[in-house]
Amino acid sequence: MEIGIDSFAAVVSDPVTGETLPAVERVANLLEEIEAADRAGVDDFGIGEHHRKEYLDSAPTLILAAAAARTERIRLTSAVTVLSANDPVRVFQEFATLDLLSRGRAEMVVGRGSSIEAYPLFGFDLADYDSLFAEKLGLLLQIRDETNVTWSGEHRPSLTGQGIFPRPVQEQLPIWLGVGGTPESFARAGLLGLPLMVAIIGGTFERFRPLVDLYREAGRHAGFAPGDLKVGVHAFGFVADTDREAIDATWPGYERLMGTVGRERGWSPPSKAQYEAATRPGGAYLIGDPDAVVAKAQHVDEALGGIDRLTFQMTNVLLPHEAMLHSIDLLGTDAAPRIRAEAAREVVASA
Repeated sequence: MEIGIDSFAAVVSDPVTGETLPAVERVANLLEEIEAADRAGVDDFGIGEHHRKEYLDSAPTLILAAAAARTERIRLTSAVTVLSANDPVRVFQEFATLDLLSRGRAEMVVGRGSSIEAYPLFGFDLADYDSLFAEKLGLLLQIRDETNVTWSGEHRPSLTGQGIFPRPVQEQLPIWLGVGGTPESFARAGLLGLPLMVAIIGGTFERFRPLVDLYREAGRHAGFAPGDLKVGVHAFGFVADTDREAIDATWPGYERLMGTVGRERGWSPPSKAQYEAATRPGGAYLIGDPDAVVAKAQHVDEALGGIDRLTFQMTNVLLPHEAMLHSIDLLGTDAAPRIRAEAAREVVASA
């Protein structure tokens, strides 16, 4: 099992003074965090895409390119690329360039996005939410497989054999499909044989098992071997020396972030009791000391019938930089090797 970290490059305030870090300092800290993850042995680092004042990740490939120059082995990915509001030609060119800069370490997770601000910003109609994504995903996959592309569709001018350059180092640039909770999205990923990245931000992991099974069944029906159908999970995560430290360090930022999002979407305000419950065994948050996180990772693996990647969503808007660096080190040097070893034992036992 691969262990990763995702960040939405959120603007961060000091939890004691309330002072907001300048954007230039926050971006510098983020790059230092990616370097720390590389040194600690984390497998991949993803940057989200948002177009609003709380975040600094409107151009994620630029952040990833800067990280490529400062890292050696960690894979660099999006989390997610809002493909519906992007041009697939440009998306491919950017990630192919990232692949060159990183010497073959680029990948992308593409999706429709859980926030809608990109659509009006770039002149797209939300009424076309589904058709935009389906069409653009098809074009992106065609560009990945063909250098010279002939294509026509509804939402973009036709291509008549133009060459799409540069080409990546990797023979086939990895493209994951990021999904939330709609059965159609899981089935689409299976029918296309794409690796699946499931965003789980609440509830239990078990409730996603029928959807993951649907993905695997759709892939089998389309002729893909079980080994071709990778499953990843993206969930809130943080590692500290004790469970209490992990909860207390992350709750203030979680409360602010989810409170802001919740007001926009009509959700009830988050409560600390609910938050703590989500960090306990059975809950969907990968938050605690290394032992607790290892146990939770094993639970996710069992609940979903085996997963290939577990990604810790470590964005927090009220957390000292030093605490984030310490968490990354604990994850990479302590928890991750134990999670991988346990997952390998399970594979051997089931063979």
